[in-house]
Amino acid sequence: MRNDLFNLDTQDGLSDPDPVRRAQITSKLPLPKRFYKLAAVAEQDGLFAVELDGRAVKTPARQNLVLPTRDAAQLIADEFAAQEKEIDPAKMPATRLANTAIDGIVNDPQAVLEDVLRFASSDMLCYRAGSPERLVARQTELWDPIIDWAASELGARFILAEGVMHAEQPREALAAFGVHLGQFKDAFAIAALHTITTLTGSAILAIAVAKGEISGDNAWNLAHVDEDWTIEQWGEDAEAAARRAIREREMNAAVKMLEAVAAS
Repeated sequence: MRNDLFNLDTQDGLSDPDPVRRAQITSKLPLPKRFYKLAAVAEQDGLFAVELDGRAVKTPARQNLVLPTRDAAQLIADEFAAQEKEIDPAKMPATRLANTAIDGIVNDPQAVLEDVLRFASSDMLCYRAGSPERLVARQTELWDPIIDWAASELGARFILAEGVMHAEQPREALAAFGVHLGQFKDAFAIAALHTITTLTGSAILAIAVAKGEISGDNAWNLAHVDEDWTIEQWGEDAEAAARRAIREREMNAAVKMLEAVAAS
């Protein structure tokens, strides 16, 4: 049973990047029973391991689940502690993020940063509605300050486009953005940065959160300007709201992880 727990992420579909898809899959699988009483953090040579009843937690690749700060490890210990009769990996986003960092990103962080940079080349904030006028005004009011911040603080001057047709971003803008991405060395921070990027559709929002320019909650709201506009006009769909809640939980975990490793 313990081996099943530590290898949940390797089962078919559980590594799907879409948190909603992962939740759908796990809801159909038999979940392992909680077998431990205490989830805790133990310091080991300046790093921090997660332990269940004194036994080290392993990643799916059988590596020790060890993090650079106590706060980061505590996020995972808290997720284990919150499990009740069964252990549901769909409700453990920080744990999955840490597994990804240890088993994958540590070995090739540059590939992940390059994927974030690809998002920047077609960033959501750069694509604006042509109508209605009030939506256009809302996008301008809320998104332009972040675009202006990227230009002034990052040296990345992105161009805006109307509609969904791809607009080629200046090489200079992407190069400047890439320089700032390259400053992230910690695998857990990179994993969190990538998660925030994919959930919001915006690498600009992700790096703004990582650099403390905006909060995670603010970034989440900015990422849903168009969706919230549609809800205002037509009402909210219950299934869509449930999917959004799952993604928001993933977002919150990524932001907390980013904050937790910031001091490392």
